[in-house]
Amino acid sequence: MPALRPSRLLLLGLSLGYFMVLLDTTVVTVALPAIGRDLSGSLSGLQWVSDAYTLTFAVLLLTAGALADRYGGRRTFLTGLWLFAGLSGACAAAGSMGMLIALRALLGVAGALLLPSSLAIVAQTYGEPAARARAMGIWAAISGSALAAGPLVGGILTDTVGWRTIFLVNVPVAAVCILITARHTPAGAPRRSAKGVDPAGQFSAVAALAGLTYALVESGPEGWASLQVLGGFVVFVAAGALFVVTGRRPETERRAPMLPPVMLRNRTFSAGLLAGLLVNFGLSGVLFVLSLLFQEAYGWSALTVGLAFLPLTLPTAFNPVFTGRLVGRIGARGPAIAGFLLMGTGVLVQAAAVSDSAAAHAVMCAGLLILGFGVSFTIPPLMTAVVGSVTREQAGIASGALNAARQTGAVVGVAVLGAVAGGGSSGTGGARLALAVAGVVLLLGAGVVAAYIGRRGVGGV
Repeated sequence: MPALRPSRLLLLGLSLGYFMVLLDTTVVTVALPAIGRDLSGSLSGLQWVSDAYTLTFAVLLLTAGALADRYGGRRTFLTGLWLFAGLSGACAAAGSMGMLIALRALLGVAGALLLPSSLAIVAQTYGEPAARARAMGIWAAISGSALAAGPLVGGILTDTVGWRTIFLVNVPVAAVCILITARHTPAGAPRRSAKGVDPAGQFSAVAALAGLTYALVESGPEGWASLQVLGGFVVFVAAGALFVVTGRRPETERRAPMLPPVMLRNRTFSAGLLAGLLVNFGLSGVLFVLSLLFQEAYGWSALTVGLAFLPLTLPTAFNPVFTGRLVGRIGARGPAIAGFLLMGTGVLVQAAAVSDSAAAHAVMCAGLLILGFGVSFTIPPLMTAVVGSVTREQAGIASGALNAARQTGAVVGVAVLGAVAGGGSSGTGGARLALAVAGVVLLLGAGVVAAYIGRRGVGGV
């Protein structure tokens, strides 16, 4: 068998990095009930196991994108790989819920280093738009296959050798990724003209999202009028205002805003960020709600849940390649609209079929399949539209901003839909309402894309 060309090996190595990041999310989702039983965790504790990782991942992506632009994608990417492998091993040894949540938060820091640096290298390697769209389609297909592998692998490991092994699977994946990228990624000198990071903007972003997440997660057990929840909202508003103020400060030789205002004035870029947030709000929130519904209300094993998620996750493993080629031919607008419509429809179908019967299970399976195709039609065009709306020198910041928006949506989706599901009169009733909310939000995403992405006259600055 002839050896793969270095460019293909490089694309494989970059894709494996994000594969590992996504694998950690989906593996943990299926294992949450087992973690709760072993470490005596509550519903809010399980939400934090999921959200601690995505929270730090989301708020550090912009800074990680700036670091990739300043110090080079290769150095940033390899640093993230080494950290991810070590912290994954530490998560496997966690002895308490608090320790696991803290380690998951640190793991999100490592994940943040991996994503924008990999996309920045792809954008710099594939300069021609159609070739870049095809490369991003392959990148999304390989990394997206983690959605297919995660629930099934997580179910098998949790039911056979225990939930701790779900973190250990990252170590060999990271080792292979390090070998490939260290050998085939060009060293690339740092851009000395790049500005430094924005400490005030970074701190305010962390505080704002943490305050919002805390308020949403704790609203279930504490109540909306509790001092803890109200305090979380106060922190969110104050830190959010500080983030806006620091973003408007002029650039200096030593400091640049996390997200330059000129980029936000590009309506394609801004709409792409909002659309990315809505995608992950629905996807991550639905995965969280369904995992608890299947295991705690229906009494299914973790392996059975992993198998049940296959209709959702399998399309994300192969369809992004087709979507990337389609975007290269007709643009991002049509596929992204179709993707959101499919996602919203699939979730609403599931909401209508929440019941522990064979017929309802078949309908929910069809809804998961529709949702999976919707995800695979939505993400590649959003990546192409957002990265293509800025200069190549801003590729790291743009990719970081898009994925920060997506992971922010994941944090809020788990918190909001988890609170809605937990506040229902019954397990099935709460899940039905949470899924209905997610479906409506996803349909709104189609309107955002139709109004602002790919339309003549709204894409420029």
